[in-house]
Amino acid sequence: MAPETKAMQDDSSLNPGTFWIMDGETLWSEKPSPQSPACSKCHGPFKQSMRGVSATFPKFVNGQLLNLDGQINYCRTTRQQQPAWGLETKPLLSMSVLISNQSNGMPIMSNSRPEIQAELNAGEKLFKMRMGQANLSCSQCHDERYGMRLAGSTIPQAHPTGYPIYRLEWQTVGSLQRRLRNCMNAVRAELFEPGAPEWLQLELYLMWRARGMLIESPGVRP
Repeated sequence: MAPETKAMQDDSSLNPGTFWIMDGETLWSEKPSPQSPACSKCHGPFKQSMRGVSATFPKFVNGQLLNLDGQINYCRTTRQQQPAWGLETKPLLSMSVLISNQSNGMPIMSNSRPEIQAELNAGEKLFKMRMGQANLSCSQCHDERYGMRLAGSTIPQAHPTGYPIYRLEWQTVGSLQRRLRNCMNAVRAELFEPGAPEWLQLELYLMWRARGMLIESPGVRP
């Protein structure tokens, strides 16, 4: 990151993601309908109840692998009896940023429970698999060539510590899966279907690779 980008990220008055946090605070305290409880009704103040939560995802919840967005929608459909928020929509990203922000400075947790291992192995296989017309794998850029330059930008090690992030390129906040789709488009690969398990498997493996690193959401990137 350039010094000015890091300065923007570290100062909440400069970080554009702060607006998503504020929207998330409103959603947290509002009842989605007269018959449905607000998030605060079940969880209380988010600064206490959500501390450290995002550092543990993706993980198995009631027998299914979920990332944080999936857990938010699970609560929304089962507890609040409301339709799930669409992927990359403002409400879902706002709630996700709010919750992730409560784990800032906390280490990403490595999940090594037996039921997660098969999903983790699948994610590693996808990370190392060549794909697309460019015939490239994630590892060829982010393991073998990190620190080099691509299209004028430094290639990172693909540590997803700042998601959801505000990308200057996007001029908005986006999820880790949106970034993965961008990478697959760049190598001209056929995208997995929305909601496909492959996205979660990749996300799980990337978080495992970053285990012990500190959450810094909402991150700011070029």
